[in-house]
Amino acid sequence: MERLLHYVWKYRLYSSAILKTTDGREISIIDPGLQNTNAGPDFFNAKIKIDDTVWAGSVEIHDRASDWIKHGHDKDKAYDAVILHVTEKNDAQIYRQDGQPIPQLLLPVPEHIRENSQSLLTSENLLPCARVIKETDSFLLSSWLNALAGERLERKTQDVLVLLDQHGQDWNEVFYILLTRNFGFGLNCDAFQQLACSLPLRYIQKHRHSISQVEAFLFGQAGLLNAEDGDEYYRLLRREYQFLAHKFKLKPLDASRIKSLRTRPVSFPHIRLAQLGMLWFTYDTLFSQLLEANTLNEIKNFFRFQPSEYWLTHYNFQRASSSHPKPIGENAIHILIINTVASLFFAYGKKKNKPEFCERAIQIQERIPAEQNSIVRLFTNAGLQIRNAADSQAVIQLKRDYCEKKKCMYCRIGYYYLKNPHCR
Repeated sequence: MERLLHYVWKYRLYSSAILKTTDGREISIIDPGLQNTNAGPDFFNAKIKIDDTVWAGSVEIHDRASDWIKHGHDKDKAYDAVILHVTEKNDAQIYRQDGQPIPQLLLPVPEHIRENSQSLLTSENLLPCARVIKETDSFLLSSWLNALAGERLERKTQDVLVLLDQHGQDWNEVFYILLTRNFGFGLNCDAFQQLACSLPLRYIQKHRHSISQVEAFLFGQAGLLNAEDGDEYYRLLRREYQFLAHKFKLKPLDASRIKSLRTRPVSFPHIRLAQLGMLWFTYDTLFSQLLEANTLNEIKNFFRFQPSEYWLTHYNFQRASSSHPKPIGENAIHILIINTVASLFFAYGKKKNKPEFCERAIQIQERIPAEQNSIVRLFTNAGLQIRNAADSQAVIQLKRDYCEKKKCMYCRIGYYYLKNPHCR
């Protein structure tokens, strides 16, 4: 596997025995170079010593030496700067365009690395490297989690930038869309985002002084006011939505997209929409206000409220229940802040060239307890210490962008596993 040979070269995982070119000259690797992910030789700015001469230039790697000819490198001037050809199988002599031979290094992949790679890539375990996590250096793990947390914020920033382009660079609108999405808490995220995209915030803002109209917007657009029968408040919301839908030419979504299966009553979509309704009844441009908050507790206070009075005695429109307050729980507030506020702060800092907001996003995640979900449990059960939300976001990034995509060779835990001869 050529990719594995690249890996061995990049991280110097080859035998420490004296290396020689295929024509018998002694070779020392001073610097393997920088890996090139674009067209051209595989590594730039490498430095090697052949006998008594030091060479600087590019390195090309192939499974077979004959792949140099097969890929047409002997006719491509981009490869004239290659100073070494690395291969596992020496089945051809290779040359530059001008006919000069290029030194070749026969570099077999160590057997334990090949076997460990095969083990990782073919395992059906959710975390095939679990048994080495406890053995991995704690500083390496900590630095890897920090890097992954940054990667996740960068990835979310790209999502924010796409939404900004779609919505005229309106930060309040993008915040509204992402906040609505995250009020779906996993099960209804996609449906709630579709709801927000079909119902611009400016429509709600025009009627935000009436909680019944704000709720009518949300429940009606979600397709939850289609039934003709219901109690007095339901009929009021239905009439309000019919008026608003006509005024703004709205078309409700299919109610079947909203799911409530296996959710606790306090997390029913009706309660989440009622909480969201009270938020937009209370605040006009919430994102602008959040930018002025100085502490995490100030940010949390924006989400500490009760939905309207009707929801004290209801979990949906079907029947009344005993009276219970239904504030947004502390864990739910944390999830909303992690996935909405911190993400928007980081993107805002990047877009506006205000690094203080990027730093605030990181500090927010470091001050919130780690999330509790199946991915976090998977890594904690393997012995990884997850201290806060920055770490839990890091392992989510690790699982989704590395483990699930079998990118073990790009993971620092995978690196430890691959190079360890005792992992077989």
